[in-house]
Amino acid sequence: MSFPEVQRLLHLMNVEMDQEYALQLFQAADTSQSGTLEGEEFVEFYKALTKRPEVQEVFENFSADGQKLTLLEFVDFLREEQKEGERASDLALELIDRYEPSDSGKVRHVLSLDGFLSYLCSKDGDVFNPACLPIYQDMTQPLNHYYINSSHNTYLVGDQLCGQSSVEGYIRALKRGCRCVEVDIWDGPSGEPIVYHGHTLTSRIPFKDVVATVAQYAFQTSDYPVILSLENHCTWEQQQVMALHLTEILGEQLLSTTLDGLLPTQLPSPEELRRKILVKGKKLQTLEEDLEEEEEEEVLESQLEGEQEAKPELEAQFESEPQELSPRSKDKKKDKVVMCPPFCTPICCQIMVQAPSSKHESLLFPKQKCKPIMCPSLSALVVYLKAVSFHSFTHSREHYRFYETSSFSETKAKSLIKEAVAMNVQTAGLEMDICDGLFRQNGGCGYVLKPDFLRDTQSSFHPERPISPFKAQTLLIQVISGQQLPKEDMTKERSIVDPLVRVEIFGVRPDTTRQETNYVENNGFNPYWGQTLCFQVLVPELALLRFVVNDYNWKTRHDFIGQYTLPWTCMQQGGPVPQALASGPAPAPFLMLSSCPFPGYRHIHLLSKDGTSLHPASIFVHICIREGLEGDES
Repeated sequence: MSFPEVQRLLHLMNVEMDQEYALQLFQAADTSQSGTLEGEEFVEFYKALTKRPEVQEVFENFSADGQKLTLLEFVDFLREEQKEGERASDLALELIDRYEPSDSGKVRHVLSLDGFLSYLCSKDGDVFNPACLPIYQDMTQPLNHYYINSSHNTYLVGDQLCGQSSVEGYIRALKRGCRCVEVDIWDGPSGEPIVYHGHTLTSRIPFKDVVATVAQYAFQTSDYPVILSLENHCTWEQQQVMALHLTEILGEQLLSTTLDGLLPTQLPSPEELRRKILVKGKKLQTLEEDLEEEEEEEVLESQLEGEQEAKPELEAQFESEPQELSPRSKDKKKDKVVMCPPFCTPICCQIMVQAPSSKHESLLFPKQKCKPIMCPSLSALVVYLKAVSFHSFTHSREHYRFYETSSFSETKAKSLIKEAVAMNVQTAGLEMDICDGLFRQNGGCGYVLKPDFLRDTQSSFHPERPISPFKAQTLLIQVISGQQLPKEDMTKERSIVDPLVRVEIFGVRPDTTRQETNYVENNGFNPYWGQTLCFQVLVPELALLRFVVNDYNWKTRHDFIGQYTLPWTCMQQGGPVPQALASGPAPAPFLMLSSCPFPGYRHIHLLSKDGTSLHPASIFVHICIREGLEGDES
């Protein structure tokens, strides 16, 4: 490879390098002095090109000879800088065996610079704590004690007005860990319900195909329960078909009654509901009334054996007087639900919601307009998740039961904390980055346990006025360097990125903020920033961090390069920051001008807009968390 070819290669690698310096590296690697690089010569050139002086300086601060880290030296690094504590000795042996490239180094229990760099770039040196990757949380709490990974308009794979509806939307959502999917059902041709975004030009898919897809893919990613959130717009007859498809296709997966057949006092846990599919939707009556009616039906069935001759008398009685669904509704001043007896014809059998009336004839032929019909067989499939209207939190606390769930406007939802917030998973962007970041933990199972103060009914926590015992923390992030950042537009051969790093925090309103570094001109291969960002966070249990790398553009908004989002509680952190470096940016051109090394080194491996890996693109940072609020946010 000639020098002009090397220059073209550097452009393709997103490197804008001084020509004289590039020629110097080229000539140093050209040991044969042939004017070209061949074989091992190119390997040496690449090593010189990818040399990490900031990593080498950390290495040399702990290495007595600057060539290797002995076992004790590496233990000191892990304990003092990576905050590994008492397990540092055992961990050092594991990491040397895992990342040291030379067999002789493994035998002697020493770590070379290459091995040290391999460790820092691995999952063990990642910003995300590997202890939070598997299922590590208590999964035996009631269902409402968890955040639930939820999808909105799951059937859409395009835009909300003219896009395509497809079962592929459910496959994607379930495979990425969603545990609550939405189904908008409308009357379809030939008596078969269809799914689409009502009153739009989106395409239609059969409801039974959606159910079959959910049955097939529900538990491929996670064994914990899936919630089918039904937006039911169908007539009574097609609701019957819906209920039939749900029971026949889902079979044993469908939860159609309480787990033990008894009246519960709280929602069951994800562990108890493993591999079960729950229906969320409107319901004719309360769970208590359902269970009472089941008991009454069992008694009635035994009493009516051999008494079929009584049916004509019941029909004659019905002709003279209508029957109410439940005698309990007589005492209610609010709307009452009235249903025809079981032996009515389907055309007559409908549920009507109306104001109370003392005139029996007005119950069957009301003057006021009836609300949509509700089929009892579909209503019976809603067990633990009855959908009700939202009025206010006070109203919900005073009037609603623990199994009744409600939604409110999107505007209000943004400022409130709720267990299930449905996302348009088909649309990449900030919101999905935050959602994916939150649910990356706990095995990606779709359930994340809320903090203690959100599970305690006696808690005085208020998101706008967070108070003790929620201890505030100060976060110091040293953004050190970047590695092999991709171009935004690969079609522009001569385009080199000018990267900057923005760190964003999302949480309660006082904690939500952002800061960014300066940009580095014309270097996406190995840019160096060496800047410290300081954040003060009042409720770290609810905070998420988002690291964003952008390509600086002074004319328009910056171009997105990559991002990584994770919960505050899942960060790996280092030891205390030297006071001289904690108050502001480190001096240029290199980070380590102090005799005390900067602690807590982590790599952040970047993701693309749609959440896929941009390997080997990453940024190298130090993270330190201090208890309490310190200093100035500068």
